[in-house]
Amino acid sequence: MSAPLGSTARGVARVLILADAPVLRRGLVSMINETAGMQSVGTPGELRRALTLFETARPDAVVVELGQGRAATLNACRDLRRRNPRVTIVAVGTSEDPAVVNEALAAGVRGYLMINTSPTLLGWAILAARAGRTVVDPQIRRVEPSATPAAKPFTPEVPLTRRESDVLDELIQGQSNRQIGRNLFISEDTVKSHVKAILRKLGARDRAHAVSLVLSSRNGGCTCGVHSLAPAAPAEV
Repeated sequence: MSAPLGSTARGVARVLILADAPVLRRGLVSMINETAGMQSVGTPGELRRALTLFETARPDAVVVELGQGRAATLNACRDLRRRNPRVTIVAVGTSEDPAVVNEALAAGVRGYLMINTSPTLLGWAILAARAGRTVVDPQIRRVEPSATPAAKPFTPEVPLTRRESDVLDELIQGQSNRQIGRNLFISEDTVKSHVKAILRKLGARDRAHAVSLVLSSRNGGCTCGVHSLAPAAPAEV
């Protein structure tokens, strides 16, 4: 169930769902509500009601279905961006055609994911798009790879140790402390100690903030692939 207007906690991203298919709408609402730091707001509905629903819910981000009637959907996206240039729009669609992706990006969409996306990828796509990144599902091969500048490594003021860097890489992949321990052959308590040190050195509030800092430090307009989009990890130290 989506939360009533104004009931989300401070710091929680408010996400409005706009999709014509009722089953898809319910699925997207469920995915958003199970993602830490996000909450579905307003009444999810059809794209034809986009402007009305947006004015009522006042979301931070909008997730739209990009299927049949693509032209009308993209016109709605343009209208939303004209009325509120700061709103983040992420589309979910069935087409893997790069031309369709580029058309959506030109209309003001900041993220394009396949309709079979996971809750973790959807959540982090919204986070990255809100941070100013352009996000494309890693399943889609872009036609202009040379247009994406190489990412610069993230270098905190206080250098991380080699093991802390290994743990940070695992965090970016959305791994839990237990899984990180298994992957790096260290105890869960040792992982927790490394995570605390990483947060302190990065000046991060929590794991999600740490990953966000790393993502936003990278140059380039497009965030593509599983190594650039971190899945949401469980809320733990």
